[in-house]
Amino acid sequence: MDKIQALELKLDSLLQQCQQLAADNRALREQEGQWQRERQRLIKNNEVARSRVETMINRLKGLGQDN
Repeated sequence: MDKIQALELKLDSLLQQCQQLAADNRALREQEGQWQRERQRLIKNNEVARSRVETMINRLKGLGQDN
């Protein structure tokens, strides 16, 4: 009977670890999704800033040609 109880305890422990790993995995996947959304937002902001800078450069070049 002691071997069966020991086996049951080990099985319970493994089940708890499996549940904890599943919860950790869900949390990590959610965090990954958040990072990816943040990355996309930053890429978009960078593109907008680049476009504005290019527009300003072209306007400055145009002003220099007018003189």
